[in-house]
Amino acid sequence: MIERLPTLSVVIPVFNEASILISALNELVGEMDRRKLNFEIIVAENGSTDATPQLLVELARSDPRIRWFHHPSPNYGAALKRGILAAKGQWVICDEIDLCDVSFYDQSLPILENGLIDMVIGSKAAVGASDHRPLIRRIATRAHNQLLRIALRFKGTDTHGLKAFARNAVLPVVNACVVDRDVFASELVIRSWRAGLSILEIPVQLREKRLPSIHLFRRVPNVLKNVAKLVYVVRIRKGGLL
Repeated sequence: MIERLPTLSVVIPVFNEASILISALNELVGEMDRRKLNFEIIVAENGSTDATPQLLVELARSDPRIRWFHHPSPNYGAALKRGILAAKGQWVICDEIDLCDVSFYDQSLPILENGLIDMVIGSKAAVGASDHRPLIRRIATRAHNQLLRIALRFKGTDTHGLKAFARNAVLPVVNACVVDRDVFASELVIRSWRAGLSILEIPVQLREKRLPSIHLFRRVPNVLKNVAKLVYVVRIRKGGLL
């Protein structure tokens, strides 16, 4: 029997998400079924110490369209990269378990299917966006984006938003990425932009389902270290200014 490949792969990194995992994924599956999408969900579990892995075993058993893997340490970027590489769909969406914003799917998939755009980014900072996260996290996002503009001359408004892209166009960029943790998402966008891919930002209405599972200030040292590494590999080692 010939395997029917999914058209859409949704990649979701998770860390200690037992409290919302089942409800969020069931809701997401229901919304995509209502839209008659041919999809798979790849859950990139990384370093969880709660019941998340056990719940994923049950979810994957009950619905074969849900796949998952275990990454041994809490590393968002490494897990996301591995999930993208495992995707089988023509289109890939990188989502978050506390968002699962199917309205972004409704907007981004027709844009990709038109064939003129390689990547769609759901920006929290674009004109028309609405960001309901706590003030400190909104400030951190803007500070991070400003750092990327200064260090790498990034011209967009967000690198950590939801992303949808044509897998074949973006896969070489994914393979070229060298940083991990939170900064992988930034490297993916910046390398895609530098590679000449066509990228479109659309504003999103952001409202998370719960507080983040990792404290913001604990992430700062690794973010700064990985941004410095990104600057080195993109601008210094390659020997070129933008």
